[in-house]
Amino acid sequence: MSHHYLNQLFAPQSIAVFGASHRENAVGTLVFQNLLTAGFKGAIYPINPKHAEIQGHQAWPNLTELNKPVDLAVIATPARTVPAIIQQCGENGVKGVVVISAGFAEAGPQGKRLQKDIVDIARQHNIHIIGPNCLGIMRPSVGLNATFSRNQALPGNLALVSQSGAMCTAILDWAASQQIGFSTIVTLGDTADVDFGDALDYLALDPKTDSILLYVEGIHDARGFMSGLRTASRMKPVIVLKAGRYEEVSHAVTSHTGAIVGRDDAFEAALERAGVVRVNSVSQLFAAAQVLSSGIRVQQDRLLILTNGGGPGVMATDRAVETGVRMAELSPATLEALNKILPFTWSHGNPVDILGDADPERYTAALKICMQEENLDGVLVMLSPQAMTDPAGVAQAVAEVCKETKNRKHCKPILTCWMGEEQVATGRKILADAGVPHFRTPETAVEAFAYLTQYRSNQKLLMQVPPSVREQAREPDVAGARLIIESVLAEGRRSLSTTESRAILSAFRIPSMPTILARSPAEALVAAESLGYPVVMKISSPNITHKSDVDGVRLNIASAHDVRSVYQELTEAAQRILPEAHIEGVTVESMYHSNSSRELMVGVVRDPVFGPVISFGTGGTSVEVHRDRAVALPPLNDYMIKKTVCRTRIAKLLGDFRNMPSINFEALWKVMQRVSEMVCELPEIVEMDINPLVADEHGVVAVDARFIINYPPATARRYDHMAIHPYPNDLVKRQQLADGTDITIRPIRPEDAEIEQAFVRNLSKESRYMRFMQALRELTPDMLVRLTQIDYDREMAFLALSKQNGEELEIGVARYAINPDKASCEFALVIADEWQNRGLGGLMMQTLIDTARSRGLRTVEGEVLAHNTGMLKLMQRLGFDKHRSEMDDNIVIVVKRLGDNCC
Repeated sequence: MSHHYLNQLFAPQSIAVFGASHRENAVGTLVFQNLLTAGFKGAIYPINPKHAEIQGHQAWPNLTELNKPVDLAVIATPARTVPAIIQQCGENGVKGVVVISAGFAEAGPQGKRLQKDIVDIARQHNIHIIGPNCLGIMRPSVGLNATFSRNQALPGNLALVSQSGAMCTAILDWAASQQIGFSTIVTLGDTADVDFGDALDYLALDPKTDSILLYVEGIHDARGFMSGLRTASRMKPVIVLKAGRYEEVSHAVTSHTGAIVGRDDAFEAALERAGVVRVNSVSQLFAAAQVLSSGIRVQQDRLLILTNGGGPGVMATDRAVETGVRMAELSPATLEALNKILPFTWSHGNPVDILGDADPERYTAALKICMQEENLDGVLVMLSPQAMTDPAGVAQAVAEVCKETKNRKHCKPILTCWMGEEQVATGRKILADAGVPHFRTPETAVEAFAYLTQYRSNQKLLMQVPPSVREQAREPDVAGARLIIESVLAEGRRSLSTTESRAILSAFRIPSMPTILARSPAEALVAAESLGYPVVMKISSPNITHKSDVDGVRLNIASAHDVRSVYQELTEAAQRILPEAHIEGVTVESMYHSNSSRELMVGVVRDPVFGPVISFGTGGTSVEVHRDRAVALPPLNDYMIKKTVCRTRIAKLLGDFRNMPSINFEALWKVMQRVSEMVCELPEIVEMDINPLVADEHGVVAVDARFIINYPPATARRYDHMAIHPYPNDLVKRQQLADGTDITIRPIRPEDAEIEQAFVRNLSKESRYMRFMQALRELTPDMLVRLTQIDYDREMAFLALSKQNGEELEIGVARYAINPDKASCEFALVIADEWQNRGLGGLMMQTLIDTARSRGLRTVEGEVLAHNTGMLKLMQRLGFDKHRSEMDDNIVIVVKRLGDNCC
């Protein structure tokens, strides 16, 4: 694969600054000055037709007059001039542009047209643009400061991507005071071209970046954001600071789910699925970065606090409870060991208060004993500078213990908090030099440990790749459900009736109460007699969202006389309260009886950015009051479903409780799974409530359901409505080679890492070189993650598998990655040596080509070594054109237009 398409933006050899100036405090003046003073080693050219010389450097009127190669152009001129400059860049071979100029999308219709113009021109010339209306970019390690900020970032291993230039300068200023350095700084501005997903994709593979910090205000492209975020998070820690957590939902809600699930819930769920950590302040941003980039990890969330002061220990404990961190319980053996070395008045519990006169030796002895405790996952060592305290000596002692335990298997992390300032400064430096995470306050230190536990939990969620529909005994009737929805939309309706809603549930095998729609008192009576008493009667109207609002539900109706009376009461009440509502009639259903039932709710709401969001929580008529819910992005599997359910308050009432038996959890998991399948396969669903979903020891049943639907975008592909592409089960194929050998071709999964590593290791030296174009013994951990953990949207990888002694053996792999133009892809193919010349390569390439064509791609291209004659013959047979690479005579470029027929 070639260099990343953003490489010229962040590793340029030469830079042109349009709008460079002498004028004091002008943006172009500051940008050019920053480039000159930051230590950039390449050529810097000021472009300004009004000046022959700028800040002591010869100026040029345009790139044509300059007539020298330029990798990066920085534009700080009025908005109206930018399209012509982009055209000039394209004609002179510039591939990376930073547009600092404002006056585009944020300036109204005319600005939006200008922005569209620059994007159209850029795409014609394969130019990538950061901005417009941005602060610029920095790459401190190469002396690149293409910003108009007065801050110069220190070199370091943190990358910062920010939508806000103002927030970026504030973060840089704060970081400078803390001596925190950066590998890369990107301000995205209006994201006309390069967005979060592009920047994350680049930083994921950047060797200078160990951790990535994001400041987010809003997401324009959810699928791109999630793809980039998940890719980067698999490689290195990503920490996100999101503004606008309490933004009110702007659209009118129509269901219970819509009333309690806001946009921030969806964003939180998205971050969990992406394996990243979220923080709420700048100080937390760097605290999380410090602890996660240190490489320490935890197994669970049990924390022990070791302190020389009771008050700080209590403060830390309070914050642990607030963040959901469990306080570790000391075993009798640990308590006995501590009793032997500590004064009698020590705290005899967690926090372990070793008293204000604790010297380095007491700290060391207590810490070593605590580190032997099996019931904890991390230790926070705290120090307050009291009269007899030796902050530097204790810091050295703690650093020594950290060094001794660092290489042990399942080493428990040690975090530190040296409170104060002047008296503890030397101690903090000792800890920093030893690589021990250190914090200034008890709250921040505990939060840092919480980030470790959050990271572990979210990374496990990242590894989940559930399909849209699971293989099961009774497949859902997707076609039938879709026909019902299409007929409702054809009538101009957006709400499903009660009976239509129950039919959708039935199509997805979700148990519900038998229901009959009655349009008269007589029909209601017939329905009640057919179902058997007692029954429930509910008003039926597409205009009534919540039946309780019009007193539209009657329970436990036990006689024929009552059925007819209730019919009249329900219809008259509805017409009186909502005279404009169309009343279809009344539904009659069996009365559900259970002495041990719990009322739950499962809902779906369409987030405007992340698509469908599934919620679970307490059900019933007061659901908006309880606001007890947990949300998740589909697709879901059993692990994710259980995790979602366990985050709610009502989860504690679902097991054995007083005189009530535990509910049937398996039945609940199935319903949640089927709701996930429903929203994956039916993009028409805008909102849905199953409320209440009644659960007891026998199972679960949907007592009421409500659907709001709408047409999906006409050009939408399957799963385009979702932020996360499900595992493509529909692409799994059973095939047979010409010699009769049965094989399976399927998309790769994260758990295939072991067989992928073995496959590459067992290739001949020549085959490995043909595939990777470098001498390679086996895949590095980063390469293995990159190749096995894919998003199935921007890239696809197929394994060919054969059964050998009852186990799956990888015998080939084919993959493509979609290029930034989103119309072409670059492919790679390798077949195990002993399986070559058996038709497998052609079969896998055909699978790859068919998938690329179905995704709307127009071109498949790849690089083949000139002496790889076998691959070149296969490409010729499949209808690929070929030509020598302009960059390397040893490489042949092969290209196939997907409108062509394959041989």
